[in-house]
Amino acid sequence: MSDLLLKSFKDLQMWQKSKDFAVKVYSVTKDFPKEEAYGLVSQLRRASVSIASNIAEGFQRRSPAEKKQFLRIALGSGAEAQTQIIISEELGYLSGPVAGDLQRELEEIMKIINAVLNKLQ
Repeated sequence: MSDLLLKSFKDLQMWQKSKDFAVKVYSVTKDFPKEEAYGLVSQLRRASVSIASNIAEGFQRRSPAEKKQFLRIALGSGAEAQTQIIISEELGYLSGPVAGDLQRELEEIMKIINAVLNKLQ
């Protein structure tokens, strides 16, 4: 779908999925230990919000180079979130099924971002 047909970043599937992912991360991290409030909880929440935020910001940019830069930042935030999910699971803060669901959702989002980046090349 061309940017000309989209009225808002909210119309982008990758933004919708990444926003839903961030909401889910907030939900699953609310029961983490209190001592992680400024550690993994904060890091994982910020990384997940950053994915959707950078997609939105990139959509608003005019040049393809700027759009690509913000999508690359979103991918970097996705990699951060993947790492934090793995650590959270290994520490026992996330169950295997929950961590697996989060990883699958994140992988899907990152595949979509990569596909868009490839189209912008």
